[in-house]
Amino acid sequence: MSFVERHGLWSAEQKDAAVRLRRIVEEQKLEVIRLSFPDQHGILRGKTLIASEALRVLENGCNITTTMFAKDTSHKSVFPVFTAGGGFGIPEMQGAADALMIPDPLTFRVLPWVEATGWLLCDVHFADGRPVPFATRNLYKGVLAGLNKRGYDFVAGLEVECHIFKNEETRMAPEDAGQPGRSPEVSLLSHGYQYLTEQRYDQMEPVLEFIRRDVMALGLPLRSVEVEYGPSQCEFTFAPTVGLTPADSMVLFRSAVKQICHRRGYHATFMCRPKIPNVVSSGWHLHQSLVSRDGGRNAFMSTDAGEQLSSFGRGYLAGLLAHARAATVFTTPTINGYKRYRSYSLAPDRAIWGRDNRGAMIRVLGGPHDSATRLENRVGEPAANPYLYMSSQILAGLDGVDRVLDPGPSADSPYESDAPLLPKSLREAVFALKDDPFFRESMGSTMVDYYTHIKLAEIERFQSEVSDWEQREYFEMF
Repeated sequence: MSFVERHGLWSAEQKDAAVRLRRIVEEQKLEVIRLSFPDQHGILRGKTLIASEALRVLENGCNITTTMFAKDTSHKSVFPVFTAGGGFGIPEMQGAADALMIPDPLTFRVLPWVEATGWLLCDVHFADGRPVPFATRNLYKGVLAGLNKRGYDFVAGLEVECHIFKNEETRMAPEDAGQPGRSPEVSLLSHGYQYLTEQRYDQMEPVLEFIRRDVMALGLPLRSVEVEYGPSQCEFTFAPTVGLTPADSMVLFRSAVKQICHRRGYHATFMCRPKIPNVVSSGWHLHQSLVSRDGGRNAFMSTDAGEQLSSFGRGYLAGLLAHARAATVFTTPTINGYKRYRSYSLAPDRAIWGRDNRGAMIRVLGGPHDSATRLENRVGEPAANPYLYMSSQILAGLDGVDRVLDPGPSADSPYESDAPLLPKSLREAVFALKDDPFFRESMGSTMVDYYTHIKLAEIERFQSEVSDWEQREYFEMF
């Protein structure tokens, strides 16, 4: 009996997908298959197997070292993995022991930018079948399962901004190596500042076109490709999808864009605010709603002509606002991301909502009897782990529903409203999370302690290794 069968890890739909996967590998004569899992930062890690070996381990998993869960964003281990419990207090994590990547056949794709290569997203389990508690896709699946028991599906659409540059010097000399290595020398694809003009789009079109073709060849639900306000900045938007799909799409999209660009001599970054002159911050706006599993009715849709949201939707909105400060460590998990929270900048600076107002943290769209009614959270950065971002939204929103919270009136002047300010730094966000008992209970104290430990280690490393000038640039809100 296989590992998957022994522990009941696949649904009937996944079993059917595994049959199709095997047929595609044979028909298209694939040579290798990449097995990947999203780590705590939403970065894809894994191994590339010869196709025949990948099919052999499909139902029994592939070993991966547990130290992958011990790393900060510079890829340095911040847990003492060779001590008892590996720094996690879990025997299975000590000594850089192995866990198992178990492929999800529903995620299988053939990569269009590389020859004869398949790709599978995996979940990570211990040898006894238990999910690794720090694997964020596992956590999100648990949150979705709880939502499903309440009779709802999570629907999310994505608006993702990023910067794409021309690589001029990749800085690959041995002395350039490090953790992290030296940044490449780049040039702009456009000067920016002509938001949504056809002229600026045409300047970037040669790059955006080959990205578009490969992203669509992956089957991702791309809706539009746009030029943003800043130099060499663009935005991709995605149609709403359900459950795991929007989070899986985000991690694959980010990885795909970086790989596609690198192979053609370009550098793509999802960093919120790259250190270039005249830069404009990038955000990730998350459109979300809940729909009934029985009939697909939008739970946020109002039937009252005088209300933009249902009472359920108002409670969900209030929950997002109530936990906004604590949730920023999930929506904005980097030191760099807090440079974006500036007044009068089309980015939020406080926990407030508004009717179709792009200055508010939550932009409410739709109205009575509009099945597309949704909440657009504008707080996130494009480097966020989508599984944690979306988990935090569902949990916070449902808490507002359960406690029948009131979001208050719409803010017509969001930057002047009397509302809690968002954290000014990652450190402030970490302590906001640590002080919020709700997330400790709903996500688990083990997960919260683990995640905040990594974030505090990143802050301490940054402060010890960079200049005073760089610290001021990242920590102060000029």
